[in-house]
Amino acid sequence: MALPVQQQAKYWGIATAVLLVILWFLGDVILPFVLGGAIAYCLDPIADRFEAMGLSRSVSVTIITLVAALVFILLILLVIPTLIEQTGQLVDTAPELFNRLQAALTERFPSLLDSESTIHKQLLAIGEAIQSKGGELMNSLLSSAIGLLNVVVLLVIVPVVAFYLLLDWDRMTARVDELLPRDHVETVRKLARQIDNTLASFIRGQGTVCLILGTYYAVALMIAGLKFGLIVGFIAGLVTFIPYVGALVGGVLAVGLALFQFWGGTVQIDGVDVVETTNWLRIGIVAAIFGLGQFLEGNILTPKLVGGSVGLHPVWLLFALSVFGSLFGFVGMLVAVPVAAVIGVLTRYALEHYKGGRLYRGLSSDE
Repeated sequence: MALPVQQQAKYWGIATAVLLVILWFLGDVILPFVLGGAIAYCLDPIADRFEAMGLSRSVSVTIITLVAALVFILLILLVIPTLIEQTGQLVDTAPELFNRLQAALTERFPSLLDSESTIHKQLLAIGEAIQSKGGELMNSLLSSAIGLLNVVVLLVIVPVVAFYLLLDWDRMTARVDELLPRDHVETVRKLARQIDNTLASFIRGQGTVCLILGTYYAVALMIAGLKFGLIVGFIAGLVTFIPYVGALVGGVLAVGLALFQFWGGTVQIDGVDVVETTNWLRIGIVAAIFGLGQFLEGNILTPKLVGGSVGLHPVWLLFALSVFGSLFGFVGMLVAVPVAAVIGVLTRYALEHYKGGRLYRGLSSDE
């Protein structure tokens, strides 16, 4: 005889609470295992395709590992040093950019920015903060990143965890299936398939979209001559998983930097004042790059790679990232999307049962 619903709810509630407590106390300790699991989950379909071609699981995983290692080495040698360099240059250039913005506003709106106005005082305060805190902020970000994703995690633990999880993925899922409560096994399998479809559509599909758009933005902006094209493309690609936000953030940042870089003015070259005209063509090219990126994302990439029924609303994603990030730090942000997907599937399942029950339909359901 099956356990009463109240007892089942109690047991599953205790299990959920224990899991949250473990996440709370372990924190960054489980970071490499979460990253390794995420990598293994994303690469499992590729391994399955190799197996369908006749290769063994071990050979498939070995091929995937070698290709991933080659890509990682190329990133280390070609992309990451330039990305770090441009980030440092952007931080160093921020005070100058702000001063030029303040000068432009002062020139165009002198009545609003007199020395006694509130706006003028606030701009001065912001400029002083940028100049005094810019380098300190950069150093703290770098030190935090190094403490969070240290060399050992990147080069040893995460690849090893990902390799073994990918190698044993099918056996692990089969083992979990054996441990499911027999009274609810079909329901759990159905929900698990829905969760997997949601995660596959969002993480694998949207991750591919982010990678493609980030690469496109970075390469196109660097070809267009934007000084910080790589870092802008990286930022835009990173937040593309939130619809419109990636293009909005990256577009505003890129066009703003293009305005400062290609805007006309007087500059000194070898002690001689030289008047430069505004290069509207370059500014328009930068804006067009993001316009084309939005067209590709909305009409080609997202419909083909993600689909239209992911079921994760942007506001729900932002809420999940904020809550889990504040509670569990960087690990919480990593698990926020999977947890949001799980909660979304379970909520839809509960609503289906609610609408089919007496609580929703009332006494009319007995007639």
